[in-house]
Amino acid sequence: MGKKYKILLLIDAIVNLVLGFLLILFPVGIAEKLGVPQADINFYPTILGGVIFGIGIALLVERLGLNHNIRGLGLGGAIVINLCGAGVLLVWLISTPLGIPLHGYIILWSIAVIVLLIGIIEIFAGTWIYK
Repeated sequence: MGKKYKILLLIDAIVNLVLGFLLILFPVGIAEKLGVPQADINFYPTILGGVIFGIGIALLVERLGLNHNIRGLGLGGAIVINLCGAGVLLVWLISTPLGIPLHGYIILWSIAVIVLLIGIIEIFAGTWIYK
């Protein structure tokens, strides 16, 4: 696989690992510190964090296992996940007043834009198409 493919996999993995880790920390008050919406029960945000963290690991497996023919989550799957996740977050931000502080909105808009841009860059890089 090409250099662009490896770089995009690594960037995407890091973003997913960070977001997943932050969601896993949801029960210890990370949402309040970041100013993002809180949940009445920590079960779903924590499970989502585990899933997103797992996506990050799968991307790392894809990146680090290339030389050994070990497959993880390729860029095609990552693109779909990024566009769906960013799209849902953007719909929430645009359509629903969340009643959170300004820094919470800044964090959520930043996440949405970064994840959306990663997906768009991955699409235009064309490295996810097997030739």
